[in-house]
Amino acid sequence: MSAQEYKVKLEVFEGPLDLLLYLIKREEVDIYEVSLERITQQYLEFIDAFKALDLDVAGEFIVMAANLIYIKSRSLLPVNVQAPDEEAEPDDPRWELVRQLVEYKKFKDAAAHLHDREVSREGLFPRIADSLEVPPERPLGDVSVFDLVNAFNVILKRLNKTEDLREIFEENFTVSDKIDMVLKMTSSRLPVKFTDLFATVVSRAEIVVTFLAVLELIRLKQLRAYQDEPFGDIELHRV
Repeated sequence: MSAQEYKVKLEVFEGPLDLLLYLIKREEVDIYEVSLERITQQYLEFIDAFKALDLDVAGEFIVMAANLIYIKSRSLLPVNVQAPDEEAEPDDPRWELVRQLVEYKKFKDAAAHLHDREVSREGLFPRIADSLEVPPERPLGDVSVFDLVNAFNVILKRLNKTEDLREIFEENFTVSDKIDMVLKMTSSRLPVKFTDLFATVVSRAEIVVTFLAVLELIRLKQLRAYQDEPFGDIELHRV
C-alpha cells in the first residue's frame, strides 16, 4: 500500500472555524487583535498539508481559504478604492469573520462545559471495588487532528532547510512498511515522541508515508497521541 494508494479518511474532522480558533490560540492573541495576514498564511499552510496528505477535506475549508484571501486583499486596499460591500464593516473587513468566530467559540465552550459536567457526574458512581487500586492517569490531553498536522508541517520545514540530492535516490517506502516500523518502535509500550519517528527520514515522500502510517494506526485505535501541554511535544502510546 503506497502513499498514492492510501486515502486518509478520518471519522472526526473539525471544520474551518475550529482550525482558525486553533491558530489564534496557538498565537496566544485575542480574537479581536488577530493578525489577518499571519493567520491567512498559516491557514493556507494547513491547506497545503491537507493536499500533500491527500486528506478528505470538506469544501468549506477551501471556501474559508478563499474568504480569508478576499478579506486580506480588501484590507490592503485604500478605503477610497474598495468595491462597495453593504454587508461589510467599512472600518475593518475582518469584522464579519471575527463575529462568526466569537459566536462559534461561545457554542463550543458551552458544549465543552456540558461535557465536563457529564464526566464529573460519572465520577460520582464508581464501579470499581475499593480493594482494587487504579493507577492515576498521566495529565496528558488528547491531541487533535490540527495538532498532528501542525507537527507534520514542522517536520517538513526542517527537511526543507537541509534537503539535498538524496531526494533523487530515495527508497520507495509504503504505508504498510511504516506501520510495521511504528509498531516495532512502540512494542515496548513506552511512549515514543512523534519527532523520533522522523529522526532518520531523508525525503518529503518518506515523511508523508510515515505520517500516513501514524494516522492509520490512530484510526485503528492501535495508537493514541498525547501532549503534556497545549501545543507541546506529541507522544505516541501503544494501546
